Amino acid sequence: MSPSLLETNDYPIYFGEQGIRALNESLRSGDYSSVFVLVDENTEQACLPIFLHFADAVEHASTIRISSGEEHKDIDTCRSIWYELLTRGADRHSLLINLGGGVITDMGGFAAATFKRGIDFIHVPTTLLALVDASVGGKVGIDFEGAKNQVGVFAQPGAVLIFPKFLKSLSKQHYLAGFAEVIKHGLIADADYWRRCTETSLADTDDLQGLIYESIRIKYEFVKRDPFDRGNRHALNFGHTVGHALESHFLIDDERMPLLHGEAVAAGMVIESYLSYRMAGLPHDQLDEISGFILDLFGSAPLRADEGVAVLEWMRKDKKNVSDEIRFCLIPKIGEFKVGEACSDELIHEGLNYYLQRAELQPKKH
Repeated sequence: MSPSLLETNDYPIYFGEQGIRALNESLRSGDYSSVFVLVDENTEQACLPIFLHFADAVEHASTIRISSGEEHKDIDTCRSIWYELLTRGADRHSLLINLGGGVITDMGGFAAATFKRGIDFIHVPTTLLALVDASVGGKVGIDFEGAKNQVGVFAQPGAVLIFPKFLKSLSKQHYLAGFAEVIKHGLIADADYWRRCTETSLADTDDLQGLIYESIRIKYEFVKRDPFDRGNRHALNFGHTVGHALESHFLIDDERMPLLHGEAVAAGMVIESYLSYRMAGLPHDQLDEISGFILDLFGSAPLRADEGVAVLEWMRKDKKNVSDEIRFCLIPKIGEFKVGEACSDELIHEGLNYYLQRAELQPKKH
């Protein structure tokens, strides 16, 4: 059984209905002049009615709806949020509740942190990805010119409310996308936790809730030690240097569907595990174990052999780069990490080719 509260130095993370009760008490005490709930068309339909049923003090809040999807995580959508806040009378004592996945929590947090030099906001993540990643850590921001998370700030929410009932609304694809961040935490920090991830059925709700709690705790430990992402917190970017590049690459491709963030990170972890094998001493049997598990669970991204140069160009825009060197978090073995590791263009291409070849060898599901 997971605890109902994880206390952090900056804000509480509530699990279950305790957070809803705390929110109701805060709103009834008159802490805020007005309350707004940010949703997209999906969470407005699937999650908002459930949220309002339990958080009855939010009943008269004003709803702001934006379009779903990473392609809308931009300055134009952010401007529309500011416009709605301004024209509906929000002031510095207002509260914005971000009810949604990672796009909602990233962009809602950024909009709140910059509106009138900052108003309070609370995250209510509704996807597995947002539960274990986007809602914890204080990074909020938007994409710019197609590149991921290029504009943003560090701003902490007043609280994070984790309500597992929302996970029931997710498709299998979105559920899996969130699980990518869960297994990442095992690969960089805890070999035993990685083993639990590989042995847990996604249909086992009790086991999964325990994994979620532990995943959040692992991430928070990194954030606590490096709140402004200047050192070892870069370990949380394992799989993301390649993953963000793949995500941006497919986002602007009119002929193919965009990759979900977790799908791109899953592919990125296979490729960066290969770089770890070549550069950091990751044993080959562990490379094979990681690659096999991820490809079996997620399948392969529809990457073509002739797209390596384009993907590499997106990597050059990564915010972790130093002096034109593309930097990675690598893993010497499962459960350990090294940050700030530069890899050559040739080696990155080798990693992309490994992914394509390994995906071809993976037994196909029927």
